[in-house]
Amino acid sequence: MSHTTKDKKKLLSRIRRIKGQSEAIERALEGDGECEEILQLVASCRGALNGLMAELIEGHVRFHVLSPEQKTLPSQLEAADELIAVVKRYFS
Repeated sequence: MSHTTKDKKKLLSRIRRIKGQSEAIERALEGDGECEEILQLVASCRGALNGLMAELIEGHVRFHVLSPEQKTLPSQLEAADELIAVVKRYFS
């Protein structure tokens, strides 16, 4: 089972929140929202998308690069954890 299938409910919930954030941006633009408000909404939406991207990359590394069906060496697990930490810092 793929990590996206296993985590489908959580991922769909996240993307629905992001959809709500993008709709808030649209409403602010349509309603002549203040620039500062719109910038904050865009930054929040971008942060949420980056968080989703980091989560998907982590799942990809853990389930496709490090196969759950094969024995993982401690050095491989450590390298994967380091990579995931860097990705999360990059996207935050």
